[in-house]
Amino acid sequence: MHLVIIGNGIAGVTCAQTVRRLRPDARITLVSAETAHHISRPALMYLYMGHLRTIDIKPYEDWYWAENRLELVQDRATHVDVLAQQVHLLRHPPLRYNSLLLATGSGTQYYNWPGQHLSGVQGLVSLPDVELMTRTTAKVRQAVVVGGGLIGIELAEMLRSRGIAVTMLVRDAHYWGSVLPAEEAAMVHKQLQRHGVEVLYNTELAEVLGDEAEQVRAVRTSTGAELPCQWVGIATGVQPKIELALGAGLATERGILVDELLQTSAANVYAAGDCAQRRNPPAGEAAIEPLWYTGRMQGETVAHTICGQPTPYRRGPWFNSAKFFALEYQVYGRVPPQPVPGEVSFWWQHATAPCALRLHYRLDATQTLLGISSMGLRLRHETCDAWLRQGVSVRYVLEHLGQANFDPEFYPEHEAAIVAAYNARHPEQPPLRLRRRKGLLARLLSV
Repeated sequence: MHLVIIGNGIAGVTCAQTVRRLRPDARITLVSAETAHHISRPALMYLYMGHLRTIDIKPYEDWYWAENRLELVQDRATHVDVLAQQVHLLRHPPLRYNSLLLATGSGTQYYNWPGQHLSGVQGLVSLPDVELMTRTTAKVRQAVVVGGGLIGIELAEMLRSRGIAVTMLVRDAHYWGSVLPAEEAAMVHKQLQRHGVEVLYNTELAEVLGDEAEQVRAVRTSTGAELPCQWVGIATGVQPKIELALGAGLATERGILVDELLQTSAANVYAAGDCAQRRNPPAGEAAIEPLWYTGRMQGETVAHTICGQPTPYRRGPWFNSAKFFALEYQVYGRVPPQPVPGEVSFWWQHATAPCALRLHYRLDATQTLLGISSMGLRLRHETCDAWLRQGVSVRYVLEHLGQANFDPEFYPEHEAAIVAAYNARHPEQPPLRLRRRKGLLARLLSV
């Protein structure tokens, strides 16, 4: 068995590791044009900010790959011949495969703005993007970031770390309006203000303006304003990389179409991670999930199928986490940005500290928990995930809230205040009683 994996991101590497465990005899080859070794993409921003070195974002030592008989080929795959079962490379001989995984990832989504070709316009997805940004922002005084979301705020934090003035263009009425409810968005906005970032809401990019040297000199917005700048960051989403799949005649739409086993329209060819688009995702789930943890899950799942153990991809409850400058954010399950009929949220926010909790649940007798989001509070993933899988009520969650607390031992505890706020808001219900969690000292003494 020879498994060829195109892409050495989290989906491709997880698949390789899992196949090695399931099939010790398999030959496994990872092909990547971007880097010789797997890197941690969530840490890319810290390279630019000087907090980490390139060697620090390599999760595995160089000896790891040979030790586990994982062949690494740094080259660009140019064509896949599904009939001959071969991958053609730019500089190396073709690779013949028994199974092929396309884990080609995604790139920055552009929208054909006039001037987007100018020097100083770019996105942030890959290591070369960080290297380019390091070079092109060396003498920049003013920058514009187009779009919000997670990439947008990463770009803003990176630029502010070097003293560069930043203006963000956000098309929604509040930050990340397609994901965050208004209260969470307001907390993010305060972080942006605190760190000197100007945000223009209900505003989009209309045109990038250049000088005689084809360098960025300004942008024109949808409101007609002209903003001087020397660099433009694009954070308007990502686009799956499907060029290889198109050349191979595989079925595609926005991504590479796959079934529940993550198999493409060709035999023995699979796709996972940012580039994969599920044909029939379960209700409430996106067809394309460009996240680190879903890439890891898909890589592990497809490995079992490749090794003769057909395993449908089942994501389970949604999860995501991020940092908005110093503000930590977590979300579990479904927390809609706008009210939904038959559902309701309980929102608690500290009067002075930047921390808050939202519990979203059914507005019926069961009060079944549907989702949790937190700002400035660290929650235990395994606890929140279990609550959602078990379908517990919001009252159960509040009574056992201490079980989900992942903050360090001597951080302030807010569970009592949260439960008191719920009781005050719902005097018609029997009052809740918080079940205290054991502190570290109590747990040690009970052993």
